Amino acid sequence: MIDLIKKTMLTGIGAAALTKEKIEEIAQEFVDRGKLSEQEGEKIVKDMLDKTEESKEQFRKQTEQIVETTLGKMQLARASDIKKLRAEISSLKKKIEELGNDE
Repeated sequence: MIDLIKKTMLTGIGAAALTKEKIEEIAQEFVDRGKLSEQEGEKIVKDMLDKTEESKEQFRKQTEQIVETTLGKMQLARASDIKKLRAEISSLKKKIEELGNDE
C-alpha cells in the first residue's frame, strides 16, 4: 500500500518538483483519510524527500554534463585558459623588454 501511494505521488507531481511542504501535505491527507498511520506518513515523507534530493542531484549532474559538452563543442576559452594566456603574454612582454634593454 505504501509503495502504491509513493508511486502515485511521484507520478502525479514529479519527484523533482516536490517541496517538503507539499509532500507533508499529501502524506497528511492520507493519514487523515485513514489510509496511513502517522508512522507510515512520516516514513513516506522521509522517503519522498530523499527521492526528491536524489532527483535534484541527478538533474544537476546531467545539466552540468550537457553544459560541459556543449561548451566543449563551441570551443570557447575557459577562464583558466585565459589566465594562462595572460601569464604567457606577461612573460613574453618581459622578455621583449629585456631584449630591448640589451641593445
